[in-house]
Amino acid sequence: MSAVEILSRGLARLNIVLSLETQQKLLDYVALVQKWNKVYNLTAVRDAEKMLTHHLLDSLAVVPHVAATAKTILDVGSGAGLPGIPLALALPEAHVTLLDSNHKKAVFLNQAVIELKLSNAEVVCERIEKYQSKQMFSLVISRAFSDLSAFVDMAGGVVAVDGTLLAMKGVHPLAEIAQFKGDFKLCGVTPLTVPGLDAERHLVFMKAA
Repeated sequence: MSAVEILSRGLARLNIVLSLETQQKLLDYVALVQKWNKVYNLTAVRDAEKMLTHHLLDSLAVVPHVAATAKTILDVGSGAGLPGIPLALALPEAHVTLLDSNHKKAVFLNQAVIELKLSNAEVVCERIEKYQSKQMFSLVISRAFSDLSAFVDMAGGVVAVDGTLLAMKGVHPLAEIAQFKGDFKLCGVTPLTVPGLDAERHLVFMKAA
């Protein structure tokens, strides 16, 4: 099955409708990650098909859960741009900030923003603990960045009133939830089914208490 077919079928299973132009940009993004990965070691996943499922569709699976409320998005520890770049492409009305403290990854993110013509995305090279934002975000999201309590401690201060902290996890984080503490409350854990990915995925929603 071609990359075009994998993406198209995956989007259909996720109930996400994107233009052919946007779908092509998503594929162009994967090609960019592959190209830069040879030198910059952006991700441990090397296989192109696995990048589509493990990274692209995994990130896009979040879209139906945030599309209605995410106007300003902060992707903490963005790395190769996941989930921030797929979200910026799928949600053109939202503004996405890609935050990563690694200079090489920030260089890649800037290049990706330029090549993909992402007018709704910007890159910040900084640690979340030191990040002094001029705006608050309606959605602050991380993908395998830290445990839940540490995520709240580091990123809770940039969440807007009525905004959401959203942690992307693999298996249900029962231990992290049992030890959860901070100024935020757990609002729910939603299981996800990612097309082509035979592994558990969950979204953890947190809001200010």
